[in-house]
Amino acid sequence: MDTNSIGTALIESEATGLMSRLDQIKPFVMHETMVLAAALPRDAQLLIERFLHTGRHELRVQIGDFLDWLHSDGRTATPAEQQRRFVLIRLQFNVVLSQFDMFTEVVTQRSEHSTGVWLSGLDILAQDALRLGRYDDGDARLVVYLARGAGAAIRRAKTRLPGGKPNPVGIIRLPRERMVGSGIASSLAHEVGHQGAAQLDLVTSLRAELDRRAAQDPDGGWDVWSLWISEIVADMWSVATVGITSTVGLLAVVSLPRYFVFRPGGTDPHPMPYLRVLISAALGNALYPHPQWRELAAVWRAMYPVAGLPDHHLAWIRKRESHIGNLVEVLMNHPVALAGGRKLGTIWPVRQRQPDRLLSLHEAWGNDFGIMARQRPALVFAVLGQAKAAGRITAGEESAQLSSLLTAWAVRSSLDLMGSPAPPGLHAPQNPTTPALTTRR
Repeated sequence: MDTNSIGTALIESEATGLMSRLDQIKPFVMHETMVLAAALPRDAQLLIERFLHTGRHELRVQIGDFLDWLHSDGRTATPAEQQRRFVLIRLQFNVVLSQFDMFTEVVTQRSEHSTGVWLSGLDILAQDALRLGRYDDGDARLVVYLARGAGAAIRRAKTRLPGGKPNPVGIIRLPRERMVGSGIASSLAHEVGHQGAAQLDLVTSLRAELDRRAAQDPDGGWDVWSLWISEIVADMWSVATVGITSTVGLLAVVSLPRYFVFRPGGTDPHPMPYLRVLISAALGNALYPHPQWRELAAVWRAMYPVAGLPDHHLAWIRKRESHIGNLVEVLMNHPVALAGGRKLGTIWPVRQRQPDRLLSLHEAWGNDFGIMARQRPALVFAVLGQAKAAGRITAGEESAQLSSLLTAWAVRSSLDLMGSPAPPGLHAPQNPTTPALTTRR
């Protein structure tokens, strides 16, 4: 055989091998074992499976077209041209594998004893945290998985995945060390806040307003807010959703060696931890006025006294700290175009999250598991977190109750699913609590 024929045979063999390996990638429903209560929400599962199926189908068509070309006009093409076309297909094959592996992380943990059911409960909590008052959460679906490390993260729905296609669901990664307690709600609600802020286009409009104020500010006290605004608005979402649970959880996450707490951060979009906790407490006080926020801020300052910092660094911190109140005022009164022009501070169910009301609900529920299991998950986390902050329950009691509730929500969701007809479309919410966030654009 000549060089061209050998090259063609090798490339054809590799292309056929790609097709065989592609056929070995099965839908998750065929190779992941889990109890029904640990399963992904049905609409999220459908979105993921259809997304992956579409990618495999398109790749299969590309390989078939390539083989057809190789058997016809491609026979006379140069080995270089044959190889160029094949390499592009192989790169796409690796993209399909990367997408599959990414969702495998989400699905595989559902087979872990207890953890899988908790994750299903956290899926429901995440979806509930995205809902706001009268609005619905549109077509964004959220799923949760655990990872090592102290930080949480989200790959938002509709953002680009490897290969350039939009992500069918939002994927929230939570640290294992946060399971299970109200602290998990702080991290989860913050990541949900990134999704909610994107759906309402909050960061763009807020950054523009903060940039205008920074340009008009002679002393430079507004210069960092625009850089940090994406994290600050996510923190605001978390505080608005689960109350003091959010700030206490944030305090725990950023309780680091002193150097890191006061490090400026350069271009890091995360605020300096020292200022971030104070901003969170100030947002809490603006949304839910109560002495607890000032007390919490005082405790944080006592944990990390500024004494001993270099004079120029201390002056920089003090200037930004003095502008926190102005920043919070801007956030509270910022008009949200995609929420009918309402002020940002009014789009959450603020009345239900007032500290005294949360404590009243805790007393009225009387630790009745049946009553709590019928409430909105985000509200339950806020109530129990407030009760713990007020010293009415211990961290151990809170953790035990929330563990049972996550299981109950997951089980109820799976039983409701078994008793309901298939949804007419992928946009029907699986856990229809109070509708919320309008995202039609």
